[in-house]
Amino acid sequence: MSALVVDVWGPVAPGARSSFSPAPEPHDEWALTGGTAWVYFSPLNRRQLVRPVILSDGFSSGSTSLDQLWQGLEENGDYRFISELHAAGRDVIILGYTDRTASITANADTVIDCIRRANSERVGRAKLAVGGFSMGGLVTRYALAKMEQDPSIPDHETGIYFSYDTPHQGAWFPIALQAFTHFATDNWGDRDGIGPVLRQFSGLLNSPAAKQMARWHIGKADATPKQAPERTVFLKALEEVGGWPQNPRKVGVANGVDTGSGNGIKAGVTAVKCDGDTLHDTWLNTQAQGEAEVARLRKTGGERVSVRTSGLPDIDGAPGGLFTAPSPAGDTGSFGLAAALMGSLGNTVDPDVTTTSCFIPSISAIAAGDINDPKALYRAITPDNSALDTFACASRNEGHTAMTEELGTWIVNEIVNG
Repeated sequence: MSALVVDVWGPVAPGARSSFSPAPEPHDEWALTGGTAWVYFSPLNRRQLVRPVILSDGFSSGSTSLDQLWQGLEENGDYRFISELHAAGRDVIILGYTDRTASITANADTVIDCIRRANSERVGRAKLAVGGFSMGGLVTRYALAKMEQDPSIPDHETGIYFSYDTPHQGAWFPIALQAFTHFATDNWGDRDGIGPVLRQFSGLLNSPAAKQMARWHIGKADATPKQAPERTVFLKALEEVGGWPQNPRKVGVANGVDTGSGNGIKAGVTAVKCDGDTLHDTWLNTQAQGEAEVARLRKTGGERVSVRTSGLPDIDGAPGGLFTAPSPAGDTGSFGLAAALMGSLGNTVDPDVTTTSCFIPSISAIAAGDINDPKALYRAITPDNSALDTFACASRNEGHTAMTEELGTWIVNEIVNG
């Protein structure tokens, strides 16, 4: 079964899915500062909040669709995550945000509001489990750490913190893809049909949350890749609250392997190229180490734009959760998305497309090394490498935040028995 990615990008490609089947009616709904939470009591707890588990949404456009988040966790993978938590007597609170592109620190205030509400309505003294998916793991990590450092905020009373393919050490948005998106938006952002899609995707890449997550960022096609100032500010804020919550047990999973085996994508090869009505001799390459030309962009009849990088690792093929995004043909990857956009602009795309790339390297998801280090990216991971108390990696490199039985079972066991 193809597992739906939980809330990474949302519908950005032409013709992408824009609606989801409604989730069951929640037992309670909490209006929070900057977000909303739906509460689903375990059938074992007689409609009381006894053992709460807070599941935070991640990064995407606009506000959270809690229907989409529920479907991704419960029905669109190969593991019924919410049902398994319910069967173990855990009450589930799914948490969404008014603006998923807002800064991590801003949405952390929503997490804090949710934790305080859960503690105020909880029956008994069972500690909370709090965590999230993708960026949701960073938002909850910061929120818990802030609650421990700020004496004006009550105790979070959380026993376990968990993250699911979270970019603890940064995410990888291919520079070639960033450049093409900004180039296309600058040239055809006012075009009917494709224009809104281009503007949305470019806006996502330049949003506060994306800049905080991305290890390397460019705001326009000819910019030099570097860490965005927003990420520098966020990392300083995280350091000021201790980096991690100290009181809960910290666990996490990666949708990539821990063996150091890459996903098979070669470095420095053409991933997608096209020619046609709007683009001439345009191509994107996978990332290579050292000095590299990663893209050549040319509007038909215009000047060529060469996109170059220096000192970046060969990260597209690294072990980790794979970049996925909705498209008309189903979930696709970073370069597959570029190919779809090129075709929608009236061009013939070479059929030999490298569809995806690494998005969250395994060492980032389990906080086990610097993704700027090419050797660390492809090195086998051992327990003493990680900042987490314990972790699990997938047995294959799979879609980012794919809800699998392998990882879902491991997380549920940690929540129940940890």
